Amino acid sequence: MASAAQQAMLEKIKAQSGFIAALDQSGGSTPKALKLYGVEESEYSNDEEMFGMVHAMRTRIVTSKVFNGERVLGAILFENTLDREIEGQSSSHYLWKSKDVVPFLKVDKGLADEENGVQLMKPIPGLDELLNKAVAQDVFGTKMRSVVKLANAEGISAVVKQQFEIGKQILAAGLVPIIEPEVDIHSAEKAEAEALLKAAILAELDALDDGVVVMLKVTLPEVAGFYQELVDHANVLKVVALSGGYSRDDANQKLTNNKGMIASFSRALTQGSSAQQTDEEFDAMLNDAIEGIYQASLT
Repeated sequence: MASAAQQAMLEKIKAQSGFIAALDQSGGSTPKALKLYGVEESEYSNDEEMFGMVHAMRTRIVTSKVFNGERVLGAILFENTLDREIEGQSSSHYLWKSKDVVPFLKVDKGLADEENGVQLMKPIPGLDELLNKAVAQDVFGTKMRSVVKLANAEGISAVVKQQFEIGKQILAAGLVPIIEPEVDIHSAEKAEAEALLKAAILAELDALDDGVVVMLKVTLPEVAGFYQELVDHANVLKVVALSGGYSRDDANQKLTNNKGMIASFSRALTQGSSAQQTDEEFDAMLNDAIEGIYQASLT
C-alpha cells in the first residue's frame, strides 16, 4: 500500500510539467564533477573530504531559491547524499518537504567490463537493505545504469533482461525503478543499437502486469520521436532523457524534437556553475540552466 507521500509523488511525476535533476555522480565520477565546478583534486586528500565537497556543491544547488518543484519534478541522489543532511533534514526529506521535489536514489554499483558490445551492471550486494533504507527515507524511486556501445543483439538483450530483473526486485520493495540502458552517443552503430534496444524494452514492458509502472531513462535518439511507443506505453510512468555528454544547448534541442520525453540531465544541468561564483551569479546561472531544460521538457 503506497503511503500518502508516495501517492502525492506519483501524481506529481505523472501530471506535472518539469524535469528530473540527476545529482547522482558517485565515487568514480565525483572528481570530474568537482573539477567542472572549479574544485581541484589538490583541495581534498581522501574520499571523505571529496564527498563532503560534492555534498556542499549539491546542497548549494538544491537550496538555491531557483531550485524547486515548480520546474524540477525530481532529483536523483546517490547513497552518500541520502546518508547526509541538508539544513537539518535528511537529504530526501529536504527535497520533498522543503522543495516539493521527488527524491530518487541511484542503486547500481557501477559497470562491469565490456562484453558483447555492452557493459552490464556489476552485482549489487545488499540491495534489499538499501531499498529498505530508501523506503524509510520517503524515496520514491531508484535509478540504475547500463551502457550499450554496439548494436549487438545478445549484449543488448542481456542489458535489458538484467535491468528488468532488478527492476522487479525494486518494485517489490515499493519503489518505482528508473531503468537506464544508456546508448553511447559516440557509438558508430547508435541508430541500429537503439532499434534493438527499443524492441527488447517493449517485449519486457508487454510482459508486466497491468497497473505496474516503471520509468525509462534513455539516450536522446538519432531519429526524432523514435521512443514514442515507450512514452505511450501503459506500463511506463515517464520516459526521461540523459544528456550523455551532449552540451546543454544540443541536448535541449534534441529533447525538443522528442515529444513526451523529459530531461534527466546531470552535466548539462550544472554546466557553467562554479564554486568561485557569488551566490547571485550562481543562482542566475542555475536559473538559466533550469529554465532552458524545463522549456525543452515541455514539448
